[in-house]
Amino acid sequence: MNDIASLRKEYSKAALDTHAVSQDPINQFTKWFDEAINAKVPEPNAMNLATVNENGRPASRIVLLKGIEDNKFVFYTNHQSRKGKELDTNPACALTFFWPELERQVRIEGVASRTDEKRAERYFQSRPRGSQLGAWASPQSTMISDRSLLEERVKKLEEKFKGQDILPKPNQWGGYEIDPLMIEFWQGRPSRLHDRILYTKDDGVWKINRLAP
Repeated sequence: MNDIASLRKEYSKAALDTHAVSQDPINQFTKWFDEAINAKVPEPNAMNLATVNENGRPASRIVLLKGIEDNKFVFYTNHQSRKGKELDTNPACALTFFWPELERQVRIEGVASRTDEKRAERYFQSRPRGSQLGAWASPQSTMISDRSLLEERVKKLEEKFKGQDILPKPNQWGGYEIDPLMIEFWQGRPSRLHDRILYTKDDGVWKINRLAP
């Protein structure tokens, strides 16, 4: 194995200051997100979602942001998956975006709630048909004997929904929206003296502060 401790990168692409950012963190996020798209960052909407179960044990995984609606971060999944069950039990969660091409990171802490069914259905039926079938076929996060179980279920669903390009949404599938309470923007800087701008919500008003790196 290579010497992990010696791996280093010097950051020098940009700077970040409290006087230069938007007063609204959602606007600031949208600006950075658009810049990530323009910079051709691979999957700029990929985000790490961290949840906590009823015993206080954390878990994290990568999911895809599918929109910002009413100032909330929206993604979709199976409600019966581990993350779905944990969010329904304990809605406190965290998101992290990392765009190394721009030397930027965004951390978000907030509270999750389910999106309404009509919105989830609209998004579900906008997905490719194969993705719709996959959502029906997969008992997400449960143990299975092998992949053939999934392939067999897809085959049966293909027959069931033959001739249908748009499938009904499974009851167990839907969306979550994260209402942010804290958003931190991180810009890499030389000598590890990174810029960190923190937004915290207090009685519905966002306050801005700089954090030491």
